[in-house]
Amino acid sequence: MNKVYFILVLSTLLVSCKNNSNDTYSIPSNEIIETAKQDGLSGEQLSKIYCIACHQYPEPEMLTVDIWKDYMLPRMGYMYGIYKNADERKALFENNEGGELVKASGLFPNEQTLDSLSWKKIQDYYLNNAPKELALPPKKIITKELKQFTTIIPDQKVNVPSSTMAEFSENGQIYLGDAFTKSFSIFSSNLKLLTSGNVQEGAVSLYDTDDAFWLTLMGSFSPTDAPKGLIATLPKKSGVKSTVPIKGLQRPVHSDYGDLNGDGIMDIVVSEFGKWTGALSVFIQNDSSYTKKTLLAKPGAIKSYMRDMNNDGFLDIVALFAQADEGIDIYYNDGKANFKRDRVLQFSPSMGGCFMDLIDYNDDGLLDIIYTAGDNADYKPIMKPWHGIYIYLNDGNNKFKQELFIQHNGAYNAIVNDFDGDGDKDIAAISFFPDWVNTPEESFVYYENTGNNTFQNFTFPEVNKGRWVVMDAADYDKDGDTDLILGSLAFEVIPKLGYVEQWIKDGIPFIILKNNLR
Repeated sequence: MNKVYFILVLSTLLVSCKNNSNDTYSIPSNEIIETAKQDGLSGEQLSKIYCIACHQYPEPEMLTVDIWKDYMLPRMGYMYGIYKNADERKALFENNEGGELVKASGLFPNEQTLDSLSWKKIQDYYLNNAPKELALPPKKIITKELKQFTTIIPDQKVNVPSSTMAEFSENGQIYLGDAFTKSFSIFSSNLKLLTSGNVQEGAVSLYDTDDAFWLTLMGSFSPTDAPKGLIATLPKKSGVKSTVPIKGLQRPVHSDYGDLNGDGIMDIVVSEFGKWTGALSVFIQNDSSYTKKTLLAKPGAIKSYMRDMNNDGFLDIVALFAQADEGIDIYYNDGKANFKRDRVLQFSPSMGGCFMDLIDYNDDGLLDIIYTAGDNADYKPIMKPWHGIYIYLNDGNNKFKQELFIQHNGAYNAIVNDFDGDGDKDIAAISFFPDWVNTPEESFVYYENTGNNTFQNFTFPEVNKGRWVVMDAADYDKDGDTDLILGSLAFEVIPKLGYVEQWIKDGIPFIILKNNLR
């Protein structure tokens, strides 16, 4: 998985790191290739020239020295045509259409484009200034007595829990996508399996209409640039054939639907996450076909929503990007599906963005942003003090200021709601990369707001019966409060602690947290 999120109120995020080492590092300078000597510049100066072409400047303090040495610096070298040998470059390209797309992008040049002396200075600068460890906050106290919710585990079991989607329907049914079985299933409100059908791998996003389910399918759960993803319609009426209105997508992970050009028919925005390449794309409907327009040809689009952000009557697009150039964009619509991009929040390439939604956190009628950072799959997982839940408040002109930061290792999703009915906003959060050794209960935390953005932390006793990767909230039992569903993905845990074997043995695809408010 390449990319498939702390209790403090801060106006800015303060990250402190510690460097316990007096060692200095030096990359061997033999076989130096000179392409454009810049002898007078230091490693720091060179890094601020060459390490900002694709993303925000990565400070050495953001990662540990071993991560820089073993993972990040070699990958940075690829971008400048620096490889150990020809086979190392060859291995970067898949043996399919995705590989050809990466070759055509020019991302990994065949010849070295940065002289070796400058590259050595850059490497030495990072290795001599990165910490051995990141300074982490004190261990979080999480009470395993979640009185607000009752846990309901379905009788239906699966061989290998591999949820890619777990959502409530408006009528109380449950929609489940599974990567291992390549299936889309519907459960009743009492958690009985109603129907299940085979689909292409990675049912990840659903749009429910009166006539059909519009299902976004990744095409490959594993990282790839191959354009195998698609959007399919699954008719609700028997005897009607399914269709594939859009195909050739690069690992799409989210879609949203609405009328972008005022013609009265539905258009689609798709987050094509990809791997090395990808895009944020809109598809404008023309009768029964669609015309593709690429808004940004970069990998890492992970969430995108249609909202009227400037109150001009036209649906704009708000999108979260991960994968190096991390940030949140607003694409302002002129009403004819022509868009102007505004990067409203920029994040470090080490941030690990996973989720974003638009909410009114302070009840002023403006759309604010909830954002989680917690991805830890690109290299050996390390706990990061900036992983967690962020709330950014809208000033009325779509300028966003941080209101809240809750440190939460590996935070993957967070839902804001007044779950306990006391008039303030609580937060339910899942983590796909908790601290498995010290606080595995971070897999799910209910942050109960006790006033003034202070929170008490709760989880449920069965929290480690799954590895929660997706979450949804709705009043599924129609009793007037908001319930939760968590979907499990039995993915490898580092270090190995026996969790995966237990998850497979238990075979729990999802759980319901039934709200006890009413």
